[in-house]
Amino acid sequence: MKKNLTLIFVFTLISIVFAGATLEFFRGRSESDKVILEWKSREEVAIKEFVVERKTLNGEYIPIGTVQPKGNNSYYTFIDETAFKSLGSIYYYRLKIVDYNGSVSYSNEISILHSVSSVKRTWGSIKAMFR
Repeated sequence: MKKNLTLIFVFTLISIVFAGATLEFFRGRSESDKVILEWKSREEVAIKEFVVERKTLNGEYIPIGTVQPKGNNSYYTFIDETAFKSLGSIYYYRLKIVDYNGSVSYSNEISILHSVSSVKRTWGSIKAMFR
C-alpha cells in the first residue's frame, strides 16, 4: 500500500512542476469601456511569461498582451482596452503560461459579458467619425 501512495505523490509532484505555475484565481469583469482581468499565483517555477489570450464565441484565441512574472504569491492585473465596444459582447479569456524550457500550459477559460453604456457607445461613434 505504501508503494501506491508513493506513486501518487510522485505523479502529483510532476504535475505541479510541469504546469509551471499554480494559480489561486483567474477572473475578470467588464468595467466602463474596458475589461479588467486579474489573477494571483501561488507558485511560479521558471515562468518566462503570461500571455493573455482572447476569443469570441466562434473565434479562435489570439494573444492580446504579455505580462512578465513577478514570483510566487504575486497579484496581476491586465486591462483589455481593445475589446470591441458593442452592446452585450461576450469574450472568452485564458492565460497561456510559457516556461523557460518551452513548455506551455493554459489557465481555465473565463467568459466576460462586456457591455458599454449607450452614452459611451454614441460618444465613441461620434469621435470615430472625426478621426
